[in-house]
Amino acid sequence: MRKLGLIGGMSWVSTAMYYEAINKGVAKREGGLSSAPLLIESVDFAPVERMQSAGDWDGLAELMIASAKRLEGAGAEGLVICTNTMHKVYPQVAQAVGIPILHIGDVTAEKLASDGVARAALLGTRFTMTESFYRDRIEAHGIAVNTPDAGMVREIDRIIFEELARGTVSRVSQRTLKTCITNMAQARNQAVILGCTELRMIVDPGANVLPVYDTTALHARAAVDWILDEEPAAPVRELADAVS
Repeated sequence: MRKLGLIGGMSWVSTAMYYEAINKGVAKREGGLSSAPLLIESVDFAPVERMQSAGDWDGLAELMIASAKRLEGAGAEGLVICTNTMHKVYPQVAQAVGIPILHIGDVTAEKLASDGVARAALLGTRFTMTESFYRDRIEAHGIAVNTPDAGMVREIDRIIFEELARGTVSRVSQRTLKTCITNMAQARNQAVILGCTELRMIVDPGANVLPVYDTTALHARAAVDWILDEEPAAPVRELADAVS
């Protein structure tokens, strides 16, 4: 099995989900007492959130690069960034290391495309919903991406940072997301993308009017596939060039 490095702590709640999902996936595939060979760098989310709010993405890129290099130096053969929003600095990180990074947007888009989804609603932090870094990865696969109105964008962002990232689950917030997804279905979307790793805490994929694509689960599944794949990984420069 290949050794995978996880850049986590953004938040610790979602990183715990990754750890559990990846290990369960490896155990299911390999059987017995098998578990995943993982290295985890868990950063402090408080300064990360402050830097996001201040728009210091250059500083955040430096932080992610340093983390990625430490994991590479410790023996990681590939990397996963355990958050959707921090994929905003994916290009800088990918260019700074010599090992591949599995992009959460790409694995999500590939699943949507294989299922024939042509129009999807995107829910996540305000950065993920309103900026192009994530939308472009999805739309590159021929999928139209839509987001809620400005008021709902603000409320979902608040729920993520003030509740979910702190491990808090509110029934009021559950109802808010259910209403949002219903509205997105009425806007003729075919599916909804949970573009924040913590949103699965309050969204039940089996109890909504649209198919729900859980990016955390999809990313973790791709990580399991990568860990167990015996083929050599593509050089990171080739991966970066292919998506630039």
